[in-house]
Amino acid sequence: MTDRPLDFGDRADLEHLRRDFRAWLAGNPLPERGADEPAAVHLHRWHRMLHSGRWVGLDVPESYGGRGLTSLHQVAVSDELGARGAPGVPRIGYLAHVLLEFGSEEQRRRLLPRMLAGDDTWCQGFSEPGAGSDLAGLSTRADRAPEGRYIVNGQKLWTSYAQHSDLCLLLARTGDAASPHASLSAFVLPLDRPGVTVRPLRAANGDDEFCELFLDDVRLTESERIGAEGDGWALAMTTVAYERNALDTGHLPKYGRLVERLRRHAHERRGRLPDGLRSEIGRCVVDYQVLVAHARRRTAERLAGKTAGAESSVDKLLMTRAEQRLYETALKVFPEELHGEGGDVFGDYLYSRAASVYGGTSQIQRNIIAKRLLRLPAADRRD
Repeated sequence: MTDRPLDFGDRADLEHLRRDFRAWLAGNPLPERGADEPAAVHLHRWHRMLHSGRWVGLDVPESYGGRGLTSLHQVAVSDELGARGAPGVPRIGYLAHVLLEFGSEEQRRRLLPRMLAGDDTWCQGFSEPGAGSDLAGLSTRADRAPEGRYIVNGQKLWTSYAQHSDLCLLLARTGDAASPHASLSAFVLPLDRPGVTVRPLRAANGDDEFCELFLDDVRLTESERIGAEGDGWALAMTTVAYERNALDTGHLPKYGRLVERLRRHAHERRGRLPDGLRSEIGRCVVDYQVLVAHARRRTAERLAGKTAGAESSVDKLLMTRAEQRLYETALKVFPEELHGEGGDVFGDYLYSRAASVYGGTSQIQRNIIAKRLLRLPAADRRD
């Protein structure tokens, strides 16, 4: 049930693309990771390989280095990679769409081809020590200076792979408008700019994926601002909507393989598995099927021309619940994964604990659903 790619009711051109990609994968296996090679460096080599076959940025116009196809073509590629247990396509689609929507023509032509090719690697500088999911509360400032410049001061947190990145999509406050949302602006920050300090953070699973950024009198120009002053909130909401939606299906086959392993274990140990644990496995199976059905629904919506919006908060909550319950249950069923160095399940379990925080906390997602989807009055929401 989990070895084949998901059936999205593909049109003929999507199935043709899948066949072409399978043929390319057969001749271009994933490069082996060196013993001391950081994960980000290994993934960057994979990024370049995928780009060499024109499998990155399928839904970006050809004039900016893409193939001018649709997001569903990129979904099909992601799905094929997930079905083979390979790393997914580079997670830059949300950045590309932000540049397409808010960037100037000069910025799109200069930045997008290099982003897709992996010539420039990007990270995202949104969260801060005092403003994680509540981006309207951020304190990093970009103050106007003579000759069309900005002076930036502040700190960012949870910036993924900043130590291996060239550029950062930075959110900063550029004014003192009555509404905190109206004074936010976005910039392209070169991380080799004087005044930028990157400090990696070691996570519980041993990875140093996350970093702090310290910005001390960093100079930026107007040409490095994306959109107009005050566009930062709309840009940020576009970014997180693409981050949270259910169309990146590459993780589903990985979940599916573990669900199938749990299901087989429950079948083989009929009568010897505590009822409570059998029920937990059953819930994991149901969670997985719900995620698959939800991905199909989002695919149908995209085929109908609907773009990512507040509904992506529902996607994020479903994924968080399913992922955390799956790995919690797997460690109960396979406790040997906790021994020694810990197996893959243990590492994935540790990483899953952050799912209710990254990309916007679960509490924030529920508030978005209450306010923007259910239209509940403020008295009925936990703001």
